[in-house]
Amino acid sequence: MRVGGLGLAGLSLSDVLASQALAARSKAKFVRDKAVVLLYMSGGASHIETFNPNMDAPSPFNSVTGEVKTSLPGVTFGGTFPNLAKWAHKMAVVRSFTHPIGGHEQAHVHVLSGGTDTKGTGSEGRSIGSLFSRLRGANHAKTGFPSYGLLGHSETDGQYRKEFGRVLKGSRPGDLGGIHGPFVRKDTDPNEKAKDSRSSEGSSVAEDMALNLPRERLENRRGLLNSIDGLRRKLDGNENVLATDEYEQRALDLILGSAANTFDLSQEDPRLLESYDTAAMKIGHKVFRESTLGHQMLLARRMIEAGAGFVTVHSAGWDMHADGNNPGMAKGMNMLGWTVDKAVSAFLADLEARGLSEKVLLVMTGDFGRTPTINKKGGRDHWAKLGTLAFAGGGLPMGQVIGRADRRNGEPSDNPVTPSMMMGTILRTLFDFGQLRIAQGIPQEIIRHVEDALPIPSLVS
Repeated sequence: MRVGGLGLAGLSLSDVLASQALAARSKAKFVRDKAVVLLYMSGGASHIETFNPNMDAPSPFNSVTGEVKTSLPGVTFGGTFPNLAKWAHKMAVVRSFTHPIGGHEQAHVHVLSGGTDTKGTGSEGRSIGSLFSRLRGANHAKTGFPSYGLLGHSETDGQYRKEFGRVLKGSRPGDLGGIHGPFVRKDTDPNEKAKDSRSSEGSSVAEDMALNLPRERLENRRGLLNSIDGLRRKLDGNENVLATDEYEQRALDLILGSAANTFDLSQEDPRLLESYDTAAMKIGHKVFRESTLGHQMLLARRMIEAGAGFVTVHSAGWDMHADGNNPGMAKGMNMLGWTVDKAVSAFLADLEARGLSEKVLLVMTGDFGRTPTINKKGGRDHWAKLGTLAFAGGGLPMGQVIGRADRRNGEPSDNPVTPSMMMGTILRTLFDFGQLRIAQGIPQEIIRHVEDALPIPSLVS
């Protein structure tokens, strides 16, 4: 049974699911029942206005949006995060996240590859999500849903459009092959159809999961296939052939229901939809649109439940220079900070209500931070020596602040945390390394690649 673009080289979708299930049985011991949602604040989210307002320091080394007290005694967040501050006891905030690259495109690649692309040129390494896909499998063994996803928006502001392209480059699979690139879903304005695709290095997953013939014809073909297979099974009595029924049914379920249903938010409680809804907040600089960040965070949760294991959510616009293309710090944070505050708070509450807090690790970061000083127009410029990084859930020890910045909020004063350590923490959440070392069929080069990424000590032993 061949549907969409999966009927290649004589393989049907049910063949693919069956072969992946066989491979998954050998991986079951080292793949944990965990998932990651990476909220990527591209453009360079200010570490000062997010999680280290530093209000005891003199201006301009402190937050222009002030601070709010959190549920952790003595810890404050930036002034646009009052709801998120209530979750601080269930978060781990890193105040010493650092790397050496100050250009957007290169920093995106460096951070999203966990530092394995050392200069961010796109010539080496591979994204953390692609590495996860290679180890777990490109699709969930039972549901067939893509393992690795990237959610964004078809931006109207030109500056924001550039950022998504940079994030897509950083999300690339490199030498792992296009099949391990992310399934990309870009929201559009409400009157337009959402656009879905595999990354530019792979085929279109949306086409693969779309039904390209009338349902009645598909059912007729299935009936014919069942008749032929029934005769064949009577002749050979092969139990392995009988078992293929399960994978044919999974293929049908994915095409006719689960894939489409995952993106159908009408199934959610209206009160939950309202808790996530950020549409009242307009974002942009030259051209504005309604924020869909809450919508994307809810989709990320639904994708995890459908079988995804690593979902990147793109939030654009954090490049707050106060120049012709970008807002200043106060205006930018009062626009984007509130969207993150509402969307992430709703996401954490939703995970808790559904019993998913221990399974799903939320990671919040961006390409770099912002300068500890304010420029003449009221913005902060690129600053790689410190950046935003925070975690929540995933069964890791929460309720802590990791590392410290110096008095000027410009450099780590202790416990520097690198993108490699961020990746090591993520991978040790997703995989059992003891079992991975003795697993069959995993190239030693990939195992070394994974093991070289040491975790943040206070999060993973």
